[in-house]
Amino acid sequence: MRRVIGPSIFDFDRQVAVMAIVNRTPDSFYDRGATFALDAAVAAARGAIREGADWIDVGGVKFAPGPAVPIEDEIDRVVPVVRALDGCGAVISVDTFEPAAARAAIAAGAHVINDTTGIHDPLMADVVADSDASLVITHSLAEPRTAYPAPRYGDVVAEVADFLRDRVSLALERGVPAERIIVDPGHDLNKNTVHSLELTRRLGEITSLGYPTLVALSNKDFVGEAIDRDREGRLSGSLAAAVYCVLQGARILRVHNVRETVDAVRMTEAILGWREPHHLAHNMPVARADERNDDVDARA
Repeated sequence: MRRVIGPSIFDFDRQVAVMAIVNRTPDSFYDRGATFALDAAVAAARGAIREGADWIDVGGVKFAPGPAVPIEDEIDRVVPVVRALDGCGAVISVDTFEPAAARAAIAAGAHVINDTTGIHDPLMADVVADSDASLVITHSLAEPRTAYPAPRYGDVVAEVADFLRDRVSLALERGVPAERIIVDPGHDLNKNTVHSLELTRRLGEITSLGYPTLVALSNKDFVGEAIDRDREGRLSGSLAAAVYCVLQGARILRVHNVRETVDAVRMTEAILGWREPHHLAHNMPVARADERNDDVDARA
């Protein structure tokens, strides 16, 4: 699956993209508003790129239940970040379920719209279809920013797969090309820990839908509940889940801890034979001094 997304070309048959989360929200789940200020958000994005992120995901409204954020406020939060990152070399996505915010973000230079409500508003598909942007379609069941207590599924993986097929069909019908669609099973979104673990265990049933699969596992509650760790102690569990998902076919990882995830991903790619080692020195033959001198003379 070779994909051109913004300035980047990804060979998802043998490559994993690391997406760094940058939230311009005062109450974000992980960083508690640390990147709410514009300069802090831009600095965090540039820092993530230096640490190896292929992709920056900018959000102006969190997924969790809460009062509506005016569209103008959301646009004012995300668009300046998108503009500031123009030409940075990374893919830029905007996490929004509002078509108006998506339209403004695309006009500012965003390459992807990450809709965590699975095209709850069909106009989102129209906005993306009228552009060159890609669309992430995520499984979730609730109305945007509303609670969904005690979720119940007969077979969570089958139901998530059916939802994604239906939403992909909607996007295709509204003109979004198949080569610009990405799917996300929505770990923890209207799901409990048992559901999210089952989705992870059987992720191959989602990746077999045939679209690049994004997973957003980083520091989520299902990780914390599985290993009994609070928010600050979930990195190791998040990395384990990420590597497992890569082995099941996930090709985009949405994360908070960029450097550590990049290392885990690059090591996984090297083990699978998708990536050459950065360098070779351990137990490699060392040239004799006279051979090194001959080489120098030859180059001279």
